[in-house]
This record gives sequence, structure tokens and C-alpha cells, in this order.
Amino acid sequence: MIGTRPEAIKLAPVALELMRSRVPIHLYSTGQHPGLDLADHGLGGLPATGLGCPGRHDPLAHVADVAHALERQWRRAAPELVIVQGDTSSALGGARAAERLGLPLAHVEAGLRSFDLSAPWPEEQFRVEIDRLSDLLFAPTASAAANLHRERCTGTLHVTGNSGIDALLAQLAEMPRFRRRGPPRRSLKLLVTCHRRENWGDGLASLAEALVTLARRGGVMIDVILHPNPQVASSMFALLGNEPRIRLIAPLGHHAMIDAMRRADLILSDSGGVQEEAPALGVPLLVLRDITERPECVGSGNALLVGTGTRRVIDAVTALLGDRAALAAMAVPRFPFGDGKAAPRIAALALAWLDRREADQRRSLSA
Repeated sequence: MIGTRPEAIKLAPVALELMRSRVPIHLYSTGQHPGLDLADHGLGGLPATGLGCPGRHDPLAHVADVAHALERQWRRAAPELVIVQGDTSSALGGARAAERLGLPLAHVEAGLRSFDLSAPWPEEQFRVEIDRLSDLLFAPTASAAANLHRERCTGTLHVTGNSGIDALLAQLAEMPRFRRRGPPRRSLKLLVTCHRRENWGDGLASLAEALVTLARRGGVMIDVILHPNPQVASSMFALLGNEPRIRLIAPLGHHAMIDAMRRADLILSDSGGVQEEAPALGVPLLVLRDITERPECVGSGNALLVGTGTRRVIDAVTALLGDRAALAAMAVPRFPFGDGKAAPRIAALALAWLDRREADQRRSLSA
């Protein structure tokens, strides 16, 4: 099940690993992110069905669209195992369709929790439900697995690492070598992304005010990567489009985004993927959220939670601008989300689970 760019990035290593094991797989592209090209993620040669369910302003309505479309597909040809990733409306639609038809469900990136249903909404609500429906739970970290234990989720649980790190390392292997140097003495290069629904409106406005203040004060160069969501992009254009010291950059593909990240001195972002990738790249990160379902990022020493409040963002950037030792301490590559071998683990565990299930069914029939 793939509906968004992050899902494509994180499920591609799993799909390709299954393909190497000669397992027949089929991709379902929901259409949540219009223009998403599976070929961009190495999946162009695999059997795929487009569901024609573009994202909607009401994510719960999109969940229903996806579930109904899949139910029609799977009543004709049911898969042996449904694999979803993360906490999108596409993932929950796939999970609900599997549950209604009695199909086994596996959840990649299970167990993430902010413990606040409103932050992020609807993602926290969605991932809790997906975990409760899943037969196989692939937790990226021990902390995520502990969340599932506490909630007494009934699925078979494994800690595998995050397949997003697999995808990151695969991209880096194809890039020219890049040696990070210490931050320049006079100015910092800031890379900014902000798109989560919880930050729409006031959050984007207060962040933009902070960026304008920092840009006019000097000492920083600011690149803002726009999000494919037209509502978010138009808001950022309106808030920052006339500021000459801030560059607004069109949405980037995964390869280009990684290159931009590794060339930055400091990243400001509310993205979950960036929280996973920045520590591995050794790039300091200010997380534009008040809470995070990825506490390993902050615990690694690579990141700080600052939210989007104007004063908090300005103060955090200013403090690091004036304390290059603190910035350098955050710029050490660390891997709190795994070693880049999550996909082989997930594939092997899924196939072993299916083999055991088939053997149990045969024994039941023979008895």
C-alpha cells in the first residue's frame, strides 16, 4: 500500500527485498499524493494498481475511499498478506479493508506514539488503530516496541529498525562523497521544511515571522523547501515570497532532498522522515513540534524540540549561532533508528510468519 512519498521511500526497500526472494507482490498506489511515480523509487517494474483516490481535505473521508476501493479489488483476488507503512489515511484504509475481509495485516513502522491524539492529528489516531488491527508489528526501535507491549497489541511483534534508513543509505551510496566540515565562522546555512497539519495557520505564520527576523538580522542563509501540498506551499509563498534573503525552493525528490540536508549547517523541520535521516547524516536539527513520536531523535543528541513559536525558534537558532561547540556536538552521525538492514529483516520475518501460518492451516485441515 503506497499513497504518499514517505510510504514509497520506506516501502520500496521492503518490496524490493521480497522481490529478490522471488515472492509475488503487488503494489497498490492510492493516489493520495498526486503525481507520485513509483518508478522514482525503483518500483516501476512491479505489478501495480492505481486506485484513483486522491487525498482529501477530510482525511477520514480518504480512509473510506481507499478502503472501499481495495475491498472491490480484493474480493476478486485476495492477497495472502497486506503490508502498510506508517500512519497515513492510505495506510489506515488498507488496514480497514484487510480487517473487513479477514486478511492478515503487517504494519511497518509500528508503535510510534506522541501520546496526544491532537498532535499530530490524524496520524496518532491512525497509527494506534492500525497497530490494533495488525497481525505482524514491525517496530523500528525498542521504544516503539515498548509502546506496543504497554497497549497489549496482539500482533506478533519484532524490532527491525526503520526501513527509511535503508533507503537513505542506498541513496548515499549513489551520491558523490561529501565530507561535512565544521560550520562557517560567519553564517549558518539553514534548511527549513514545515508541513504538518498541526502547524497549519498560526504555526506557519509564527515560523515565518521567526525566519524573516533571522534573515534580516544576518548570520544565516535560509532555504525553505516547499511541500507538495498546495495549501501549505501557497501559505509559505504568501508569508515569505517577498523576503529577498529567503529562498523558496520547489518540492525536492528524495535524492535531491538528502543532498540538500547534508549540505546544511542546521535543519528546521517538523517532518518525521527528517527526524530519522538528520541524525544519520550528522546534521543538527531543530524539530518544529512541541512533542514527537520519535524521541530517539532528541535522545541521540542530534536534535532539540523547539515548536514553531517565533521567540523559541529565534532563540534556539541564535544560541547555536553563538555556541559553535554545541552545534558541533549535534553534528556527529548517529543511528538511533537502525543500521540500514531493516528491509531484509522485515521480508524474512514476514515470509517466515506466512510459512508458519500455512503449516498451521495444513495441520488443522489434516486433523
